Amino acid sequence: MTDTNREILRTTFGQDAELYDQCRPTYPPQLFTDLATFADLGPHTRVLEIGCGTGQATLPLAQLGCHVVAMDLSPDMAAIARRNLARFPNVTVVAAAFEDWQPSDGTFDAVLSATAFHWLDPDVRMIKAADLLRPGGSLGIVSTHHIAGGTSAFFADAQRCYERFDPTTPPGMRLTTDDETPEEAAEFDRSARFGPVEFRRYEWQQTYTAHEYLNLLMTYSGNRAMAPQARSGLFACITHLIDDVYNGEITKQYRTRLAIAQKTR
Repeated sequence: MTDTNREILRTTFGQDAELYDQCRPTYPPQLFTDLATFADLGPHTRVLEIGCGTGQATLPLAQLGCHVVAMDLSPDMAAIARRNLARFPNVTVVAAAFEDWQPSDGTFDAVLSATAFHWLDPDVRMIKAADLLRPGGSLGIVSTHHIAGGTSAFFADAQRCYERFDPTTPPGMRLTTDDETPEEAAEFDRSARFGPVEFRRYEWQQTYTAHEYLNLLMTYSGNRAMAPQARSGLFACITHLIDDVYNGEITKQYRTRLAIAQKTR
């Protein structure tokens, strides 16, 4: 991803923040149990969450009693996060770009980014996260991958819809069970600021009607960035598949991954 593409695409999520809040799934509860154990999180620990969206990962952190500074690039997303977390005085939501933001009150016990770290400037993200952590603090990166499983035949058929209406789609792509961990571990290693990386994986499924699935697709940057006519054709193709071929609903297989390491210097 070029710097220009990243800057353009990462701003698309706030274009319909209410839809994002309604459609984006939450995270497996076991992830936060493991995160709390590894990073020793609980009441009075300070956590910085980068790319909080509308608060999908912030809520479990707040329920742990952590003092959370949750930031998002989009003022609209941040506003909804404040609404969703209004009952937690231990949460502060900031509308800011991580690359530009400077804290006013010291370091953090943990830094977490859930499905947002890849949108940050790769020349900045790892080093600045380390600088914001206390010695021995933990950086956790959460990513969610669509993997083989669920209604597998639908996703093979839907790929042909993408090939037809989105010329940027690589031909012949198919889902696998791979979730590409080596590069993520290598980024920790290249920074020379963290100890060994621990990985935890959580598999889960979610079922969608055509309407629900199209709403979900509209929360993804690639679909939002498509030309309207091409996107309409793509969505009509997908709707036909779900309603007329797959009896009105499909199931998507997800793998959520936590990569976490402690700051060493």
